This record gives sequence, structure tokens and C-alpha cells, in this order.
Amino acid sequence: MQGSSKGGRHRRISHGFKLWLLVSPFLLLCVLSNYIPLFGWIYAFFDYQPPIPLSESKFVGLQWFEMLVRNPAQMRTIGQVLVNTFAISGLNILTTFFPMIFAIALNEIRAKWFKNLVQTLTTLPNFISWVLVYSIAFAMFSSNGMVNDLLQNIHLIAHPIKFLDSDSYTWIKMVLWNLWKTLGWGSILYLAGISGIDQELYEAAEVDGANRFQQIIHVTIPQLMPTYFVLLMMAVSNFLNNGMDQFFVFQNAFNAQHIQVLDLYVYNIGMGQNSLSLATAISMLKSLVSVVLLFSVNWLSKHTRGESII
Repeated sequence: MQGSSKGGRHRRISHGFKLWLLVSPFLLLCVLSNYIPLFGWIYAFFDYQPPIPLSESKFVGLQWFEMLVRNPAQMRTIGQVLVNTFAISGLNILTTFFPMIFAIALNEIRAKWFKNLVQTLTTLPNFISWVLVYSIAFAMFSSNGMVNDLLQNIHLIAHPIKFLDSDSYTWIKMVLWNLWKTLGWGSILYLAGISGIDQELYEAAEVDGANRFQQIIHVTIPQLMPTYFVLLMMAVSNFLNNGMDQFFVFQNAFNAQHIQVLDLYVYNIGMGQNSLSLATAISMLKSLVSVVLLFSVNWLSKHTRGESII
């Protein structure tokens, strides 16, 4: 009996070790790509000027963090940048339900060829770089673009509409471009979730007299809510990470005030003004706020759904 117990424990240890070996390459990749780079935070405590080595740079302690608080001009600029970041991120979070609605609508299409065509056409933009997206936007919406030429030719407007080189509705424009680019790709997880829903739930609802719309409301959407909450958590945890490439290619002298989000501001400070130490300090604060937001969403999920996400 004792030998059998030892043999079972040995098999469990061996099985656990094999699982650890399977996971270890991904853990190593995570450490190399996410934790090792955190060593770069040390630049925030030095007056680093490339190409001088860090070892020869002057140690300034919390000087850059104090500068963020004590410099009124810097505070005003950061305030506007945070307003832009929170506004665009907030609008993006408010549109997180669109991929779910699109997936449900796509699932209701009975013609398989048309469904595949729509899914392909809406997924392709996700693989197009933002540089190419801006090229498409410029060809269509510039002062001499296709849209303005069409509107002028049919005499709806007398002068070109400044879609790109104006500061009107900048936040909404950026959110719409991002939604167009990611809608099809974002719906893939929901389509997978719909395919995994137990068909007996639909049959039971149909027996109870529910029509197709009522089945979507009372069966499909509730079954997709766990997926939605996970994706919402990921979106909120990246609340301050709008990305830089989209805003970098769309920025110009006209919309600079409202398009500069935190990532673009860090880039402009670090590369444009050659102040890498200050840019690192701002990036550190952004990371800390993102962690706080992540745990806040986890707390919200635990108290609303009764389940912790992390």
C-alpha cells in the first residue's frame, strides 16, 4: 500500500515536471520580452544623453519626476495629453461591444459564401499597417481626394471639406478608424464562442416560444458575456496604451493638440526633444496606472460576476 502511494506521488511529480517543461519556453519568452526590458527604467534616475554610456551619466534621482509636478507648462501639456488619452481610450472601451454585435449578426447570415466574404473583407484591415491605412485615408479624404472630388462634381459642396487637416472631432475620427481596422478581427473570438454554445439551449428557448431575436437576447448574449468581460479587462488594463503608430501617421500641425496621446507624447519627448530620461519617467508612471486599472477591473468582475479574472 505504501509502495503504491509512493508510485502515485512519483507519477504526479513526473507529470507536473513534463507540464512545466511544456510551459517553460513561454515563461522564458515572457521574461525576456516583458520583464528584462524593465531594467531600462533605471534611465529615469539619470541625466542620460546618448551616446554617452549610462555609467558616465549624472545620477539625478527623482529630478525628472519632480519636474513633471513642479513645471506648470509641463503639467498643462501632460494634462491635455491625459485628457486625449482618457477620451480616446474611453471611447474605444465604449465601442468594445461592437465586435460582439457584429459577430452575432454575422452568425445569422444563412448564405455561407456571403458570410465568408463579409468576414474576410472585415478581417483584412487588421493586417494592414497604419501607414497604409493613412495612405488610403489620404487618397479618399484629403482636399483633393476621391470623396471631395465626388462631392464637388455633384455640386453638394463648393469647397473641399478638411477631413484630415483639421482639429474637428479628432477623437471620434481616431476611434472610427480603429474600429474599422479591428472590427472583423475582434469578432473572431465571439464567433468561436457562439459555435461553442450548447444547441439544446436554443432548442429549449424555441420550445418556450422564443423567436430568433429573443434567443439572441436570452441565450447568445448571456453565453458570450464571460468572453466580453475578459476582453473588457484586457482593454481596460491597456487603457493608457493607445499605441503610437496610428496617431503618429495621422498627426499634423492642425490636430496636434487633440491627437497627442501618452504613447505619442513619450515618443515626441524621447526622440523629438532628445530627453530619453524624462520620457522613461513618464512611461513608468503610465505602467503603474495601468496596473492599478487592471486590478480595478478584476475587482469589478469579482463583485459583479462572482468570478475573479486574474
